Amino acid sequence: LDGLDWPHAIHAMQVNWIGRSKGALLRLPVAGDETSEIEVYTTRPDTLFGATYLVLSPEHPQVASLTAQTWDESTPEPWRGGEATPAEAIAAYQRAAAAKTDADRQQSREKTGIFTGSYALNPATGVQVPIFIADYVLMGYGTGAIMAVPAEDARDWDFAKAFGLPYIRTVQPPADHDEDAPFTGTGVMINSANAEIDINGLEIDAAKAKVTEWLAGKGLATESTQYRLRDWLFSRQRYWGEPFPIVYDENGTPIALPDEMLPVQLPEVDDFAPRTYAPDDADSRPEPALSRNQEWTSVELDLGDGPKIYQRETNTMPNWAGSSWYQLRYADPHNADRLVDPANEKYWLGPRPSKPRGGADLYVGGQEHAVLHLLYARFWHKILFDLGHISSSEPFHRLVNQGYIQAYAYTDSRGVYVPAAEVEEKTESNGELTFWFNGEQVNREYGKIGKSLKNSVMPDEMYDAFGADTFRVYEMSMGPLEQDRPWDTRAVVGAQRFLQRVWRLFVDETTGESVVADGEADAESLKVLHQVIDGVREDMDNLRFNTAISKLIVLTNHATKQGGATREVLEPLTIMLAPFAPHLAEELWSRLGHKSTVTYAAFPEADPNHLVAETVTCVVQVKGKVRARLEVAPDISADELEKLALESPNAVKALGGAGVRKVIVRAPKLVNIVPDA
Repeated sequence: LDGLDWPHAIHAMQVNWIGRSKGALLRLPVAGDETSEIEVYTTRPDTLFGATYLVLSPEHPQVASLTAQTWDESTPEPWRGGEATPAEAIAAYQRAAAAKTDADRQQSREKTGIFTGSYALNPATGVQVPIFIADYVLMGYGTGAIMAVPAEDARDWDFAKAFGLPYIRTVQPPADHDEDAPFTGTGVMINSANAEIDINGLEIDAAKAKVTEWLAGKGLATESTQYRLRDWLFSRQRYWGEPFPIVYDENGTPIALPDEMLPVQLPEVDDFAPRTYAPDDADSRPEPALSRNQEWTSVELDLGDGPKIYQRETNTMPNWAGSSWYQLRYADPHNADRLVDPANEKYWLGPRPSKPRGGADLYVGGQEHAVLHLLYARFWHKILFDLGHISSSEPFHRLVNQGYIQAYAYTDSRGVYVPAAEVEEKTESNGELTFWFNGEQVNREYGKIGKSLKNSVMPDEMYDAFGADTFRVYEMSMGPLEQDRPWDTRAVVGAQRFLQRVWRLFVDETTGESVVADGEADAESLKVLHQVIDGVREDMDNLRFNTAISKLIVLTNHATKQGGATREVLEPLTIMLAPFAPHLAEELWSRLGHKSTVTYAAFPEADPNHLVAETVTCVVQVKGKVRARLEVAPDISADELEKLALESPNAVKALGGAGVRKVIVRAPKLVNIVPDA
C-alpha cells in the first residue's frame, strides 16, 4: 500500500483485513500421548508461562482424536455442555457453531465451549492444561488452535471467567490497574521463570525472542508469519455469473477447455433459482440454476482423444471475476487476442515518478468496496504483474471515496420504516413541524438513501421533473465530493434557476433569437471571467465540483446584472459548464455557431493580466482592535503602508494623543499599532 494515494481509513481497513502478524508456531505435547502434539500460533510466545488452557476451533482436525470416551468425575458441569458423553457434547457444539458466520463468532461477547476431556502439557510450567473447543477460535486463522492466556487477552479472560479457569499474570500491570480485568498493555515480564529459562524483568520483545529460541532448541517452536486474510469462496450458484471454462470426464477429472472453445456462453434457462437440500431426502444435493439445462450441462466434445460426453461445471464466477481487471480492459477494450496490449497498459497504467506503482490515475468509489472489490482487484493485478503480463503492480493509484447522499427517513410507532414520499408535513399551532403517514404521526431521522429505509429518490422522476442537467448540477453542488450530503428535492429548484439564467444570457425567451452581444467585453467582466476560469481550473483539478459550480454562478450573475454578455465571456462559460450540464452546454455551443461538439473544445486558460487585484483591503488595528480599513495597492511597500495607517483619522482618534511604541506591518493586508502604555 506504500506509494498509493488512498484515504488513511481505507489503508487501515485493508491492513487489518490482511492481518499480517509475526509470531511463533508452538508445538505443545498432549498429556498421556508422547506421539501427539498440538500446534498453536501465537504472537506472544513470551506469555507462555501464563497459558492455563488451550482452545481449538470446532472444525479442528484433531478434535475427534482428543475427545475422551467418558467424562472424568472431576469435570465441572459447565465444561460438559449438559451431555452424557464428551462425544455427544462436542457433536452438538459443532452443529451450533456451523450455523454461525465467522463474524458472529468473533463479535459475540458470550463465551461458550466444551471440554474435550484431554489435556496438553505447558512446557514452561510443566502443568497439564485442559483442551477446549470454542467458536471464538476460527480455523481460517493461524492453526485453528490457541494457547489461552487470560491475564493478557480479553477474549481468553471472558472465557476463563465463564468456565472457572485460573489466570497467571506474566506482564506487570501498572499500580492502578483493576485486578479483576486483563492487562493488554506493555511492561516487563513477571512470573516467568523455570530451571531452564528466566525472562522476568525483560521487555516484551526481548522476552519473545528468548522464549522462541529456548523452545526452538527443544524442538517445540519455529518463527512464523501469519495472515488473517480470508479464503474467499469463488464459486457461486447463481445463473448470471461468468461460467467456468471447465468440464469433467467420466472419472470426475476436471479439464480446462482449450482457447478455441472460449468463451463459454450462458445457456437459456426457465428458472433462475438454485435448488436447495430436499428436507425429506438425506442424499439430496444443492443444484445450481445451470444444472436445469441438461442439454448444456452434458456436452459432447473432442478434447484430443475423440468425441466423448463431458459434464460442464455448473457453478459460476462471482462479480469479482469481471470487476477485478476492468481497469486493464479499459486501456484496450477491443483487443480480441489478449487482455491488454503491453504498450497500452504501460501508457495508461504504467509507473511514473508521480505514481511509482502505476495504476489508474484516479478511482472514485464508495468505502463499502474497501475490503472486497478493491482488495480483489489488487490481488488479481499483482498476480498479472508477477507473471510479467503488465508493468504496473497496483490497479488504482489515487482513490477518492465519495460521500453518501442522505435523506430523511421516517419510522412509525413500531420503529418500522414507512415510504418517505408519502409522508405529509404539518405545522402545529405552536410552530412545531410534525410528520404524518396514513393518519399516524411518525418520527423523522436522517439516513443513507436506500430501499431498506424506504427513502429512495428515483433519478427518472428527477429527469422528468427537472431535466438531467439540473439533476447533475444539483448533485455536484450539494457539497464536497468526499462528504455525506443531505438530499432535499425542494433545493433542486436552485440549480434549475441557475441554468435558466444561463439560457437567458444566450436566448431571448420570447422570440428564441440570440441575445449574445457583439464586440469586446468590458474590463470588469474580463476580470470576473478570468478569476472564475482560474478558480474553476483549480477546483476541477482537486475534484471540488461544488465550489466550481458556485464560481460559474458568480460569473452568470455578473453577466445577468450587466444586462448580457459578449461571445468573449459566453464561450468560456459554456465550456466550463459542459462537465456539469452537458446537454445544455451542447445546445448553447451549437447556437454560438460551432459545428463540432463542445466536448473537444480546449478548456479556457486564465489571463494573468486580469488576475491582479486593483486594490486590497488593509486592516488597521490599535490595541488589537480594528479601527480603520484602507484600500491600497497590492504591491504597496511596508513603509508607505505604515505611513498611511498612522495618518488615518480613525487610528489617530483611537491613539488619543498617545505615543506609538511599535508598529507591526504585514503588507498589504494588516497594520497593528501598539501605543505607549
